[in-house]
Amino acid sequence: MTESSPAGTAAPAVLWCDRCGESVAAGPHPACEAARAWEPPRWCASCRRRMKVQVVPAGWSAVCVEHGERRG
Repeated sequence: MTESSPAGTAAPAVLWCDRCGESVAAGPHPACEAARAWEPPRWCASCRRRMKVQVVPAGWSAVCVEHGERRG
């Protein structure tokens, strides 16, 4: 997974699970970890916003209005 950030800025901190949207501090998410091999993220891991996701044969893209685009 790659995340777009403006030049010269660090990637935002991961506070939320990008699949279920729950806090990563609450503990491990084994079902989410297994699903990441097959599914794109649905939630922004930095701000918990629902992302716009597009799946194409060559991969996927997910866009957060606050933190930009991720591709896989």
